[in-house]
Amino acid sequence: MNPKILCVDDDQNVLSAYQRSLRKQFDIETALGGNAGLLAVQERGPYAVIIADMQMPGMDGIEFLEIVHDQAPESIRIMLTGNADQTTAVEAINRGQVFQFLTKPCPPDVLALAIEAGVKQYQLVTAERELLENTLNGSIRVLTDILSLVERDAFGRSQKLRDAVRAFAESLNIRKTWDLEAAAMLLHIGCVTIPPALIDRVRSGQPLMEQEAQLWTRVPDIGRGLINKIPRLESVADIVYYQDKHFDGSGFPVNLKAGEAIPIGARIIKVLKDMLELEEHGCPRERALEEMRLRAGWYDPRVLESVSRHFDVYVEGPAAASYERIATSLGALKVDQMLASDVVTQDGLLIARSGTLVSPLLLERLLNFRQVSGIREPIYVVVHPEKEKAAA
Repeated sequence: MNPKILCVDDDQNVLSAYQRSLRKQFDIETALGGNAGLLAVQERGPYAVIIADMQMPGMDGIEFLEIVHDQAPESIRIMLTGNADQTTAVEAINRGQVFQFLTKPCPPDVLALAIEAGVKQYQLVTAERELLENTLNGSIRVLTDILSLVERDAFGRSQKLRDAVRAFAESLNIRKTWDLEAAAMLLHIGCVTIPPALIDRVRSGQPLMEQEAQLWTRVPDIGRGLINKIPRLESVADIVYYQDKHFDGSGFPVNLKAGEAIPIGARIIKVLKDMLELEEHGCPRERALEEMRLRAGWYDPRVLESVSRHFDVYVEGPAAASYERIATSLGALKVDQMLASDVVTQDGLLIARSGTLVSPLLLERLLNFRQVSGIREPIYVVVHPEKEKAAA
C-alpha cells in the first residue's frame, strides 16, 4: 500500500490540480481548509506527508501544521506559500517544524520530488520507532520478569500502578503514556540490588537502622542507574529517580528541584503510587485522598485534583459482575491471566502473589517448581466470561 498524502488548501481548484498531477504517483487525499485538514488527520490518518498552503482564512498554514505536529508528530510536513519572506519561513520551521518550504506556484515535478523525499523521511522515522519500541519493550519485559522473581510484592504493585496510569491517562485523553507505563513497571527495579531481609523488614513496617534506611532511600537512584544503561530510556529513568520527590522540593533526591521543574511523569506517578499504597493498607479511597490533601507540599495540586476527579474510573476498573474467580490447574494456566490467589509450593514456599499477571517467565518458573517440589492446586485466576467464551 502506498503511503497516504494529504493536501490542504482553501482553493478547490488548487486541490483538484494536485489530484490530477500527483494521483498517478501517490495516494492523494485533499481537504478544503485547516479545519477539514485536522478532521482528516484525526479520522483518516496517519499520513506520510501533509502539504499545507500558508494563506488560508481562519487558520493559516503555520497554525495548522503546528497542531498537526502535536497530533501526528511522525507525519512529514511541507508548506507552500506565495509569500516567501524570511520571517514566514522561520516561523513555519520553528512552529510547524516543516520538512520543506516551497514557493508558489510550484511546478508539479518539484512538488513530486519534495513528496518523495518526505515519504523517505517518514519511512525512516517510523522504521526507527518500530525498531526502538520492539527493542525497548523487550528490554523492559526482561527487567520486569527479573523483578517479578526477585521482589514479588513490588512486581504486583507495579502492575497495579501501570493499570492505574493507563486508565487515568485515558480519562484525561492523554495519548503518549509509554514512558509513564514503563516507569510504573520499573519503579522498584532498584530492589534487585537490596538484600531480601531488608526488603522484608521494610514491607512489614519494622524499624530500620540508619544504614539500612539510607540504603532503602537510594532504591530510586539505583533504579535510575540500571535503566540509564538502556539507550532512549532517559525519561523513564528520570521518572523513577524522582518518584519520591515532593512538589515543594523536599523528599528524595535531595536537590534544588521543585514544582514544575520535577518531571510531570514523576508528579503523576507520585500521586497514583501513594494513593494505591494507602488503599493497600486498608484506607478507603475517599479517606486516602483526604489524607493526601493534608500532606502539605507533597503533590502537584493540579495532578492531585485531576486524580480526585477521576480516581473512581481508574481504581475501580471493570465492574465486579463482569469478572469471575475460577479454579484452574497449573497445566491449564495461561500467559496474561491474572492470579486471584497466592501460588505456593507443597511445602509452603510463596512463588507468586495474588494479583500478579502471568508472564511466560513466571509460567515456566511455576512448571519448574512443580517438578522439584510440587505446586498446591487448584490455582485461582480472574477471567472475563465473555472474553473466555469468544476465545473458545
